[in-house]
Order: sequence, then structure tokens, then C-alpha cells
Amino acid sequence: MTVKPTTPAPTGAHVEVRPGAYADSVTLLQVSRSVQQVPGVAAAQVAMATPLNVEVLTGMGFAVPADATPNDMVVAIRLVDESDGPLAAALAAVDAALAQASRGPAETGAVAAPRTTGAALRGAPPGGVALVSVPGGSAFVEAMDALDAGFDVMVFSDNVPLEQEIHLKRTAAERGLLVMGPDCGTAVVGGLGLGFANAVAPGPVGLVAASGTGCQQLLALLDHAGVGVSSALGVGGRDLSEAVGGLSTREALRRLDQDPAVELIVLVSKPPAEQVADDIGEYAATLATPVVQALLGPGLPDLTAAAEQVLARLGRSVPSWPVAGTASPASSGRFLRGLFVGGTLCDEAMLVAGQAVGPIRSNIPLSPDLALGPDLHHDGHTMVDFGDDALTAGRAHPMIDPTLRLEHLARAAADPDTAVLLLDVVLGHGAEPDPAALLAPALLAPALREVRRPVVVSVVGTAADPQGRDRQVAALVEAGAEVHLSTAGAARRAVALLPTGGVA
Repeated sequence: MTVKPTTPAPTGAHVEVRPGAYADSVTLLQVSRSVQQVPGVAAAQVAMATPLNVEVLTGMGFAVPADATPNDMVVAIRLVDESDGPLAAALAAVDAALAQASRGPAETGAVAAPRTTGAALRGAPPGGVALVSVPGGSAFVEAMDALDAGFDVMVFSDNVPLEQEIHLKRTAAERGLLVMGPDCGTAVVGGLGLGFANAVAPGPVGLVAASGTGCQQLLALLDHAGVGVSSALGVGGRDLSEAVGGLSTREALRRLDQDPAVELIVLVSKPPAEQVADDIGEYAATLATPVVQALLGPGLPDLTAAAEQVLARLGRSVPSWPVAGTASPASSGRFLRGLFVGGTLCDEAMLVAGQAVGPIRSNIPLSPDLALGPDLHHDGHTMVDFGDDALTAGRAHPMIDPTLRLEHLARAAADPDTAVLLLDVVLGHGAEPDPAALLAPALLAPALREVRRPVVVSVVGTAADPQGRDRQVAALVEAGAEVHLSTAGAARRAVALLPTGGVA
């Protein structure tokens, strides 16, 4: 294959362009992750040279040749040092992974997948759910094809324009169909987990979630209390915004109200538009099945308190929420730094911690005046959601690829103003298979161990999750973290470990 010459790159970086080479984004994500495991490789990104991907690569410090086109593949590798051995091994790993991915159905014995959404739907039984997971700019057409075929749709894709979401949901409402998403990360339908769903037993609770990780937090807490969930219908984080008006939330509530297996409905959301929340509350009051609202916001219960309300409504006892490991109070620094993969968990932590420490700046701020700049740094308390659309454009969600968060963790650990680190680890089907394998070594870095900076982690998951929740917790505790099942509990503990005891 012809390789275009590169432009000068930073020390330890190698960038090459492979004209005419192509692989889809999922394949290239898998290739990138394989290369990152090669000894001596600090970072690796293999992607098509689309404008968005070039922007991401540039932001990572790679110099992409100006004449690269979207039809070219870019291989970008940063080495720990400038040794030739790791680079040769990394490039060999790229070639091997691409060769493995290119094996077609004839070679593997597999049946070729349908090439279009329409072809897939024609071969599927009616009345099912179509899962759309394509770049956000292409999701609308695929979702409309599914609605036209009479299917409910789960739009896993993020970065879908708001006006397209509204059109999809209005169309679905007219036809008695349900659009879950866009950016719907978690759902349980007919006992089958979709997206980043946790492994839970069926039970009397049905969830409607305008929040993926908020849904997962409730799944994990209820599972620990021995309460199962029959259905979890994600509706997308913008559904309770003023613009969307709860279109999918109403349909999801209606469906769960008609499900004889559901004794109690829980509506969970990141902070909603006030009028929309009031309207949905009035609608919920007309249903035969009782509805518990777990809506985050100032002065409202956190998700752990909401789980306790659910248990009380069901007549179940409230367990103690597990904590493993014990962190010592911070010996230096001034500020709390939160690094999250879950947007709702970040919101919840800001609401909980902010009561004690005062304003917290974020890329998903609770008020516009608290917005972080593009460098995601501020001389104060900060919390960052690395799953926000602006940070996942051109890259995988941090629950799949933790590279960006690990880079910022190293920066926060090296910052002398950092006093306490607060993180989340979210388990479940579809998420990173062994998150502790990369996070635990990062927590053992000298910047954290030589200067006592306590690390508090919430691990959101169940014992039956494929990552092995207990194994993940044990690895993080071994690395020095204090681990909670409750994100709200973790946030309160992080505040308590600040040198000032969390006094603003």
C-alpha cells in the first residue's frame, strides 16, 4: 500500500496516511484499542481522514497532512519514547487487526449482513425494535425508515440535530410508536438489555429514563436491594427539554401503565424543563400505575434517595449501600475534581457536592455562567462529563474508550491544586470489558501516590454484569480508591475528604 509522507509531528508521534484504505468506524475503534495495548504505545488512533476526525486527531497533538482526504485512512501513534521497536510492533498490530477485520463472510463462514436498514426490516418480524447506531448525521434517515416500517426505534447515535429528534418523535406519536433516544444509551425491552444495560432480574418496577446512566444507577441500586426491573425505556436526555416536550416520555409511561408486570413506574431524568416536568407530572397522575419521579434538580432528592422511595413504596427494606476501601483526607490541594463518563452522574455529583463547596464549573454546567472553557480547566472545583456530545464527536463514548478521560486524569493528578478526585465507572453490556485494567494503573501513578490525593469512585453495576462488579471494585481498592455503589454517597464522601471539610 502506498503511504503518503507525513508532516513533522511532536516527539514520539508517528502519523501516516494510507490513501484509499477504508474500514468502518467500529472496526477502526477496535483496531485503535488493539494498538493501544502494544507495549511502548502511549496513544493510538486509526480513523478515516474526515474533517471531524482530523480535528480530533489535531486536538490529540497529531499533525495530519493537509492533503489527506476523507477517502484516506490515518494511522496516528504516540510512543512512550522514540524507540523503533514499539513503532514497528504498533504498525504490525495495525496491519494484523485490519487484516482480521477485512475477512469476509466467505472466509469466516458467516452469513452476510443486510446492507441497508430497509433490507434488514423486510426480513424481521413486525412489531419489534430497530436499533440505530450510526454517525449522528445519518441517524435520521435510518430511524425514519424504521418508523415507516412500523417499528419502534432505539437511536443509540449521539450528535443528532434537535430538529430531527423532534420530527422523529412527532411522527412516532402520530403512529403510536416509540422513539428511544437519540443518545439513548440504555434500555431493557422484553427482558433484553440494549445498549449499556446492566444485568438485572425481572421484577415489579418499570423505568422511563431521560438519562442513560441515571437509569443504570437505579438499576444497580434496586438490584442490590433485591428488586428487579421488567422494562427500562430510555427516551433520550433531551426528551424533557422545552423543545421536545416529553413526547417519548408520555408514550413510554402509557406503555408501562398497560404492562401487567409493572407495579410501580419510576421516571428518572437529568434536570428537566420546569413546565415540561409539571405537564408530565399531571399526565402521570392520570395513570392507573403509580409513578415515582426521580428528577434531578436543586432541592430535589438524589437518585439514591429516589431508590429508597421506591423501596418504601414497595414495602421493601432499605439496605446499606456498600462502600469498599477507605480513603484518607487530602493532605494538600484545594479543589474537588470530578471526571465522569456518565452525564447524569456528573449532574448528580454537582448537585450534591455543590451544596457544600459552592459553584462547580463544568462542560455541562448547572447554570450557563459556570461553563468550562475548551481546555476543561479552571482554578476551582470542576466536574467534566466526557460522554457529552462535544467530546464524543469523532470518537467512541468513554464507557467504551477511556483514553480522553485517562489523559485528563493524569493532568488533574499532576495539578497541585487538586485535592480530591471523584470518578465513576459504569458497567454493563456493551461497556468497556475491563475498565479497572486501565483505570487502576492510572490511580497508582506517582502524582497520586507521592502526594496524598484521595480518589473516590462510584462503580455503577450489578454482580451479574459481564465485567464482574466485585472484581472491578477489588482492583480499584487495591489501587487505593474508596469505592461506592451510590454516586451521591461518593460525592458526599469526596467533599468530606477536602482539606476544608467541604466548607465553601
